[in-house]
Amino acid sequence: MTISSYKNAMATWLHNRIVDPLLQILRRGAEPNQLAFSTALGITLGVFPICGVTVFLCGMAIALLGSLCHSPSLMLANFIATPIELSLVVPFLRFGEVVVGGPHFPLTSDALKKVLTGQASHEVLLSIFHALLGWLVAAPFILATLYILFLPCFKLLVRKFSTATISPKKPLHSHTEVRLKVRDV
Repeated sequence: MTISSYKNAMATWLHNRIVDPLLQILRRGAEPNQLAFSTALGITLGVFPICGVTVFLCGMAIALLGSLCHSPSLMLANFIATPIELSLVVPFLRFGEVVVGGPHFPLTSDALKKVLTGQASHEVLLSIFHALLGWLVAAPFILATLYILFLPCFKLLVRKFSTATISPKKPLHSHTEVRLKVRDV
């Protein structure tokens, strides 16, 4: 495979898996606040330091938050966060160790051999706890920072790509629509 064919294949994959779904989301007229929150939450849950759990966490968030989040953008952000998740496992581990003042888990080839042979089970469980704690402490800051960054971006993108008209939310019943029924008793 040549470099140019690799670039074309990568561009096609990126367009089909990320750009097209994002454009579909924007064209359906979702609110920028909801998109920014859902995308920030999807990435925050997507960097959870245990691989394979993030889809379940996102499903739980969708079930719990209901209409407060936009599930397609949350799941797309979770998908996008997968490579970031793998790169943040060690920083979350080290941050968790700092938070509790715990021992430093050695990340060496010898440590990997001990893990695979079952000789380091206590240390592995402790390191998983430290990584989870590091994520738990960092997650609110990640969520807030991403929301602040994404909100102006989604306002601009929704304005540019939305085919639905964005209107301010109206009350369910206006004053002229509410009529009182008076019965003769």
